[in-house]
Amino acid sequence: SNCFLSAQNMHFEEKGACTGEISPIMLKEIGVDFSIIGHSERRHVFMESDQLIGKKVASAVSHGLTPILCVGETIDEREKGDTIRVIDRQLQEGTSALGQEEAARIVIAYEPVWAIGTGKTATPELAQEIHAHIRNWLKTNYNSSIAKSVRILYGGSVKPGNIKGLMAQLDIDGVLVGGASLDWETFERIVRFDS
Repeated sequence: SNCFLSAQNMHFEEKGACTGEISPIMLKEIGVDFSIIGHSERRHVFMESDQLIGKKVASAVSHGLTPILCVGETIDEREKGDTIRVIDRQLQEGTSALGQEEAARIVIAYEPVWAIGTGKTATPELAQEIHAHIRNWLKTNYNSSIAKSVRILYGGSVKPGNIKGLMAQLDIDGVLVGGASLDWETFERIVRFDS
C-alpha cells in the first residue's frame, strides 16, 4: 500500500510516569510509521522547547519511526528578520542527537506559524527560499547525500488553489496538510492536483 499511518505527536520515553502521553512503543504496536514532532501548536500552545523536541526526534528514530520535524517562524519573528535564525535553531536542536545515518531517516516540514490556519500562505517563491535554506543547512551540517535525500514538506494553509505552485518548486518535496484534509473533496483535489 502507498498509505502509511502517522501520529500527530509522541513522547520520548518508552514507559514510566508520563500520564497522558503516547510512547513510541505504543505507536509501533498499532502500526504507526511516522510521527509529527515540533508542530507549532506543540511549541507555542504546549510550550515544548527545542530541546524536548530534539529528544522526541531521537526517540522516534531509535524506535524505527520516521519523525516529521516541523520548523517555522511566527509573524513577529518574520517581521524582525529572524526567520533564518529561528529555523537554524530549530533544526540544530531538533537534530542534535542524530548522526549521519539517523539524520537520513527524518522528514522536515517547514510550517510558517503565521500561515497555519490563517488563510495566509507563503508564496511558492518564499517557501522555496526557506526550503532551499533547509536543504543547504542539511548539506553543511551533515552531507550532500542527506541534503538531497531528506524530504522537505511545506505546511501552512495548503489548498487546491496553491498546491500546483508549491509543488512546482525545486526543493518542495510534498505538503503537510492540516485543515484542508478535513473535507475529503478538498483534500482529494490537493492529492490529485494536475502538475
